[in-house]
Amino acid sequence: MMSRTVFPGAAAAVALLLVLTGCAPDAAPEPTVEALDRAPLALSVGTLLPKTGAMASFGPAAEAAAELAAGDINTADAGITVTITSADSGDAKTDTSIESTTTLLDGGASVIVGAISDNVSRKVLDQIVSAGAVEISPGNTSTDFTRAADHDLYWRTAPSCVLEGDAMGKQIAADGVKTLGVVYETGFCEPGLPEALTAAFERAGGKVAASVPYAAGTSDLKAQVATAIEAKPEAVVVVGSKGAQASVPALAAAKYDGSHLYFVGLSIANHSADIPAGAITGSIASMPGLDISKLGDFTDRLLDINPALKDFSYAAETYDAVVLAALAALAANSTKGADIAASLREVSGGEGKGTKASDFASAAKIILDGGTVDYDGVSGEITFDAKGDPQGAVIGMYRYGKDNAFERIN
Repeated sequence: MMSRTVFPGAAAAVALLLVLTGCAPDAAPEPTVEALDRAPLALSVGTLLPKTGAMASFGPAAEAAAELAAGDINTADAGITVTITSADSGDAKTDTSIESTTTLLDGGASVIVGAISDNVSRKVLDQIVSAGAVEISPGNTSTDFTRAADHDLYWRTAPSCVLEGDAMGKQIAADGVKTLGVVYETGFCEPGLPEALTAAFERAGGKVAASVPYAAGTSDLKAQVATAIEAKPEAVVVVGSKGAQASVPALAAAKYDGSHLYFVGLSIANHSADIPAGAITGSIASMPGLDISKLGDFTDRLLDINPALKDFSYAAETYDAVVLAALAALAANSTKGADIAASLREVSGGEGKGTKASDFASAAKIILDGGTVDYDGVSGEITFDAKGDPQGAVIGMYRYGKDNAFERIN
């Protein structure tokens, strides 16, 4: 158990205050909070984020967010300092991530923030876990990581894609749809997402009339769409990385316009080059993450670090990963990987009855005062479950309008 002590001279100060204020010597003193007796902590965090490869455009904002978090932690002067060492994750086509992970671990990192890519994290997870370090990903969504044999050392601030399925099922039901056709890509968060979508929709009173799989890379979904709409569902949801592009022509020909279409896996972007004009007007697509347009102060601070930033994807999740690691180290009074991992669920609000805090300084004060903190960060409530998945993560819903313009609806 952690030892506790009262600050030297506290009793004398209270006695003097009583004399000066003329209070009786036997008056009940105000309750005081004992401070934790601890030595300063130095936490080494390695970032495994993309500088090269297919996801390189996401690296700069995430790197800036890690730097911003470390600055906020160190400025708080809460008995812990964080040092950030950055390394390139590359992408899954190279071994850059393996080499970078070796460098970070050899350099003493007890926490590695990254990777963003599921496939990159798959390449290095065993390496990180074997070293006894903690991995916190700001971008992984696969259900593989929920089931991984990771000795409780793997965590993520990005939601599992199962949560996205659940959110979409609820959205479709809330729109008043009673019967649904599901066309889904095998291997795209499967098993997990299609099942969660179906379960959420049917819990709300809907019925899935047809559920039709297709292979990844299929460029024409006429047959699958025909099977799905044979049951005459009111709406169709298409799940997959290129499912929208492959299914829309057949859906449009069958008179399913955008007001009867939903997509999971369709990137939130202008699709004028790959989807016929007007074909998805009124459709709804999901994407994990907060509404970045509402994070003005946070993104402004990132721009102070790197004025060239254009894409802020994964930045909030990266910031919170660094802050949570520092809070867990503070709560455990240790920078060892296993000790940090043992406190991560508590400081995120996933267990215990913590006091809410939304920034590192106030969260650290709660811990130093002997309390339990529940940190809600810029990426949301987080709330880690026993598998290291954030249950408070946000799934955004976007409606497409004319000319493939889109707006966030929740």
